[in-house]
Amino acid sequence: MVWLLTGVLAGLALASLWPTEQVHAIATDRSDRFAVTTVDVGPGTPDAVFVLDFLTGRLTGALLNPTSGVFTNFYFRNVAADFIVDPNVKAKYAMIPGAGVLNSGGGVTTASGVIYIGELASGKLVAYRFPFRNSREPLNDILPLEPFAFYSFRDAESKE
Repeated sequence: MVWLLTGVLAGLALASLWPTEQVHAIATDRSDRFAVTTVDVGPGTPDAVFVLDFLTGRLTGALLNPTSGVFTNFYFRNVAADFIVDPNVKAKYAMIPGAGVLNSGGGVTTASGVIYIGELASGKLVAYRFPFRNSREPLNDILPLEPFAFYSFRDAESKE
């Protein structure tokens, strides 16, 4: 019994000293007309939530303030214009979040996560980043979503 108790105590002591990693979950859901995703903003900040309306190509988003419990940062972008979607062709979008950890510039704090949006008819994928400001009250202006990287998955050729 002494050896069992010693083993349990040694295991607990070792476990308390072992480095741990925070578990973090992101989520994406979609229907036939829109998609919703959460994107990591940074340490100590709740995820931002974004909604892509497949019918209009409008991407909107918001960020909760952890102290006041209200949405304070708001985002908008017409992604249909970024893909130059033919108005006669029904756009087919896919959206997922990702880790960007990009450098901020010009005194602006950029979120650590990015949004990847692909569109089937154009064969393009665009990565978007966004700034955020810590505020207890809702900001009066809508913050921009900036497309910063582009990839054409239809033009990619195999290197074989």
